Amino acid sequence: MGLTLGAIVLNVKEVGPAAEFWRQALGYGAAPDNPDFLVPPGGRPTELHLDETDRTHLDLWVDRTTSTIEAEVDRLIALGARRVEDWTYPPNADFVVLAAPDDTIFCIIG
Repeated sequence: MGLTLGAIVLNVKEVGPAAEFWRQALGYGAAPDNPDFLVPPGGRPTELHLDETDRTHLDLWVDRTTSTIEAEVDRLIALGARRVEDWTYPPNADFVVLAAPDDTIFCIIG
């Protein structure tokens, strides 16, 4: 196999404010050769989730050894995210749907 998932491209309204939000949200830094790319400090590889009914978005997984879903939701809201109130959740959902300051939808998975 010669391929790996190298990047996820998000269409944002304005790169500067979006980059600041995502750097703080994920603890990523700007790539030395291209500040439009945000890179992890050394985390696990990204998984590709295929789904026929859901729209394209990020799933951010909570590291349960260091945080909780509630703490991460609160932290991201403090950074400027907001809850997506009109989302229909399945019974016993283990996630919360948020929108970044530029309205990019993402999920926090517990």
